Amino acid sequence: MGGTEALQQQSPHELLLFMDLGGTFVFAISGAMVGVQRKLDVFGVLVLSFAASSAGGILRDMLIGALPPTAISDWRYLAASVAAGIVIFLWYTPMSRLHRPILLFDAAGLALFSVAGAEKALAHGLDPLMAALLGMVTGVGGGVARDLLVVRTPTILQSDIYAVAALLGAALAVTGTWLGLPLSPTAIVAVLACFALRLAAIRFGWRLPVALSPGNQPGGGTQ
Repeated sequence: MGGTEALQQQSPHELLLFMDLGGTFVFAISGAMVGVQRKLDVFGVLVLSFAASSAGGILRDMLIGALPPTAISDWRYLAASVAAGIVIFLWYTPMSRLHRPILLFDAAGLALFSVAGAEKALAHGLDPLMAALLGMVTGVGGGVARDLLVVRTPTILQSDIYAVAALLGAALAVTGTWLGLPLSPTAIVAVLACFALRLAAIRFGWRLPVALSPGNQPGGGTQ
């Protein structure tokens, strides 16, 4: 049986769990790498990895009434977060040789969480528009928590294509479900679209428009 057929036979619960745990692990890696770069001790690295990997999911579950949040009621989420944090703390040097490693892992977590968040919101009865918005919130929540803990401006508040990529993935997932398309192929396409847009924004420097101060000219120059 091929990989696509196996994915198509997964139940919605199994697929959402896979995306949630996958997003937890890769977001935890991004959080731990920031912690090591900021020279935190092992406890600080683990706290940062948990915050980065769980904040979005906890916020999502609280908003849809799925209590207690899965991130603190299912041991597998904590295990994934701790495992990622320990791996990065012990082997950061070889991992750091990857091309823009934190941004890559962050983009992967963003894609997985935004789609999983949107699908879980739909499963709990939210209308498609609110489900897409909640999917975006799920995707960006971990990155915001990570950045705030190390006292830097969250990526979502800057002009990078970040929240827009999360909203794209969530919207595609919601649209596919609303049209009655199979869950697994829809989720895969939505995850890849979000990931690709985020990587393209990083690669080509795509940015959203920013407000110009009186002394600034279009294009970032100053008078």
